[in-house]
Amino acid sequence: MKYNLFGTKTGLYASEIILGAASFGTRSGYGTEPENAKEILTAYADAGGNFIDTSDAYQLGQSEEIIGEFIKDQRSNFIICTKYTRSSEANASISNFGNHRKAMRQGIESSLKRLKTDYIDIYMPHYDDGITSIDEITRGLEDLVSSGKVLYTGLTNFPAWKASAIASSIKLSAIQIEYNLLQRTADREFFAMAKHFGLGTMMYSPLAGGQLTGKYRKGETGRINRNSNEDYQENETVEKIINELFVIAAELEVTPGQVALAWVLSKGGFPLIGARSIDHFNDALKSTTIKLSDDHIQKLNRLSAISLGYPHDLLKNVRGF
Repeated sequence: MKYNLFGTKTGLYASEIILGAASFGTRSGYGTEPENAKEILTAYADAGGNFIDTSDAYQLGQSEEIIGEFIKDQRSNFIICTKYTRSSEANASISNFGNHRKAMRQGIESSLKRLKTDYIDIYMPHYDDGITSIDEITRGLEDLVSSGKVLYTGLTNFPAWKASAIASSIKLSAIQIEYNLLQRTADREFFAMAKHFGLGTMMYSPLAGGQLTGKYRKGETGRINRNSNEDYQENETVEKIINELFVIAAELEVTPGQVALAWVLSKGGFPLIGARSIDHFNDALKSTTIKLSDDHIQKLNRLSAISLGYPHDLLKNVRGF
């Protein structure tokens, strides 16, 4: 596995693919059994992977516990990103939920215990709660860095304007966004913002909940069945994209999902693989060996392109480029 510089300001080298651990554990009623999660973690490490993404909310804290047990004797070998906001409790008290400093304090202390470590490499609010002020979030994250409990800070699922405001106030290092062939709205603002501030860009759901593997055409089940997402429901555009994935996959003798993941890798960020089984992981890992041609990439770019909207479309016309 290749290693790339995480952003332009950290000096931190991370494996090109991040292992997403949202499914590690079964406390939510579905997911990956702990012994199978350990098998995936071992395979990822053996392949050279060093970057694991989790959250206190994933499997009600069990994901962090599984990771903590795995890394306890090799902590320095891994970059661990975890998040707060949603809480690890099934029915969280209102005082433990959100982005405020009290929830942040409760979140970091609990995550440190579950992960069996005294520091988190990258710590993030899980999403913008729409209430907590920018100043409170920035001061809270700064305090965690000053205390040594957090090395780098980032944001997940924040509007670009608010992420920019926070990045202007503190030394933010990471942004985590949803990005794939069916969800490209991040093209409007996020990539330009990340480049401007030198942020490492983490891209989750690179296979659109499994839609880009073509498995739902075969009647298989997955995340889309559990959580309906209008962006991922098959329509004419989605059908054309998936059809092209099958064409390229046949040409390269790989799978449609591997082509979709290779396309995300071509964008220069760090995609998250959310493997639920060792077979899923091994299949996804092969995407790192696929070399898409410029023609492949441009075809997929055209089929999945979105309107950038105002003012980008207007500026394109005015500038002529």
